[in-house]
Amino acid sequence: MGPLTRLLLQDKQGRWLLTVIAVLAVVVPFCNLLFPPESVLHVSTYTMTLLGKYLCYALLAIAVDLIWGYCGILSLGHGAFFALGGYAMGMYLMRQIGDRGVYGNAELPDFMVFLNWQELPWYWLGFDSFAFAMLMVLLVPGTLAFVFGALAFRSRVSGVYLSIITQALTYALMLAFFRNDMGFGGNNGLTDFKDILGFSLQDDHTRAALFIASALALMLGYLISRWLVTSKLGRVLVAIRDSETRTRFLGYRVEHYKLFVFVVSAMLAGLAGALYVPQVGIINPGEFAPIFSIEIIIWVAVGGRGSLYGAVIGALLVNYAKTWFTGAFAELWLFLLGGLFVLTTLYLPRGVIGLWQPLQQRWSSYRHRRQIPAEYNGQEERA
Repeated sequence: MGPLTRLLLQDKQGRWLLTVIAVLAVVVPFCNLLFPPESVLHVSTYTMTLLGKYLCYALLAIAVDLIWGYCGILSLGHGAFFALGGYAMGMYLMRQIGDRGVYGNAELPDFMVFLNWQELPWYWLGFDSFAFAMLMVLLVPGTLAFVFGALAFRSRVSGVYLSIITQALTYALMLAFFRNDMGFGGNNGLTDFKDILGFSLQDDHTRAALFIASALALMLGYLISRWLVTSKLGRVLVAIRDSETRTRFLGYRVEHYKLFVFVVSAMLAGLAGALYVPQVGIINPGEFAPIFSIEIIIWVAVGGRGSLYGAVIGALLVNYAKTWFTGAFAELWLFLLGGLFVLTTLYLPRGVIGLWQPLQQRWSSYRHRRQIPAEYNGQEERA
């Protein structure tokens, strides 16, 4: 029995989640590509793209749950890692435009031509390669998380103070990326993408491939995170979450464990951002906004932190509600979101999955009570 099989056998909810994601990865593109638009079985390209965006958000929620639910690190700046991964992918997509831009410049993106830039900045070099761009998708968020985490965890910054610092980090990056002289498109960001790996982003087949890639990335992110939290390292992380001081007194280098999981989480967030950008067609400094990072925390809290699959459920539920409410009650959405978080904190401390677990326990208890008389009657008959 392989390690993956053992991992899944011990995680019933995870098996169901991965099965649902795998089914979606097959059924949604199938219904989009093979059924005509007038068919009731047809899934529109808009719906498929929207579901792909939700899957990216679910991967981001897993990244946050990994550090918050299992290590007690409440990061209010994870949107920064998501945005950095998105910008790395956006830079690659901009380089693929070539001379098809508005100004027809094969070397410089349109916004650089508009701002009278004469040459491509050094930090844009290499982004015409997909492999290099994907490396940067992981390396840039991971490096920032490593530097930030090393300074913060070595200084034993934790709790609300760490949360405030992470929020300040993403706010500072947002202000920096808003500047035109940074070379990232200013407040307009990067957009007007044409193709990826030579395939048009407007083609339904490309959209389907991106959806499948998002589903596979979510499954991989879940398995990696599940493997981490069920290993010996995961048990140390839970010990740090429950009592960091006691874990430190037992001889563990707490800052090393926290730094490792923080970097892994940042890289997962960067991957989610990279898959998000070609599907929505734009990346701008708004993704660095602190309110977005707070929204991620709400996703995890609503689903149920410390469970991984709960984070996925929370991300899907809240973002679906956001899509519906922003259409029905556009001006009230933020108030509804805040109210949802307050209600969850007061009445659902374990999130949505906290409602299901007692029902599951009652059903198991009911089945157990029914089995006992049956076994007792069988023993009497044999006697």
